[in-house]
Parts: sequence; C-alpha cells; structure tokens
Amino acid sequence: MVLRKILFVCSGNTCRSPMAEAIMRGIIESEFPEMAGKVIVESAGVSAVDGVAASDSALVAVAEIGLDLSAHRARPLSKKLISEADTILAMESKHIAGILALDPSAADRVRTIADADIADPFGGSLQEYRQARDEIEAAVRRSLNVINRGGTG
Repeated sequence: MVLRKILFVCSGNTCRSPMAEAIMRGIIESEFPEMAGKVIVESAGVSAVDGVAASDSALVAVAEIGLDLSAHRARPLSKKLISEADTILAMESKHIAGILALDPSAADRVRTIADADIADPFGGSLQEYRQARDEIEAAVRRSLNVINRGGTG
C-alpha cells in the first residue's frame, strides 16, 4: 500500500531532480526498508524535454555513491504529476513558481528541498555535480527522517 508519493522538480530533469530521485530510492532501500513499496519517488522538470537522458556528469556523480541513472529519461512537469504527489520538493525557489503556475492548489504540498537553493550544475564541472549531489543527499536524508516520523517531509 502506497502511503506517500514524492515528486522532485528541477529545470531540465537531467541532473538535480533525477539525482534526488535515485538518492531517495537508494536510501529507502538500504536504510528505511520498512518504507519500501510505501513511498513512490518521481522527478520532472519545469522546462524538461521529454525523453532526454541524464547528463553524463550526473551519471558519474551518482555512480560514485553506488547508484545508477542510466535508465532515466527526462519528463516535463505536468498538472497530473503535481496532482498525484503528496510532497513536491523543488531544487530552487524559482521552480515553485512553475509548479504553482500549473496547479495553484499544490501550494500546501510544495517547498524547496533545502533551506537554500541547490545550484544547477548543468554544463559545469564534475566537482559541481558532486557538490549538488552531496547537498541533495543531505536534504533527502532530512526529508526522509521527517517522513519516517510521520511528518510531511
């Protein structure tokens, strides 16, 4: 029985939100097995081009922590994805505006993943991708701890 559906949102859905999706799934599998099958994790982008693969540097950054994004394909954010999500975690505050433009009723379910925006590493160095990955992982862990305690994450 699914208890929660979490949607990560960034710009193109080729680096930050897919990394967040993979990281959350990996942490649930290894550290919160009681949540497996009860939490669905997805990602999308406010300006994504449907079907684009994850960026090469995103693939490397998550592979370094034992995760795989090779099957990921970008998908544009839609009102349907928003309406189905219990929690929507945006990488930057500007993404919240895009989410709410599609579905203003999501206001109580959307927030940024971290206290500060997670910078877009697209086109940057592998080190910038690693930095984004590490910031995302810390934020995902905080969210999972809240969810596991019965909060809204």
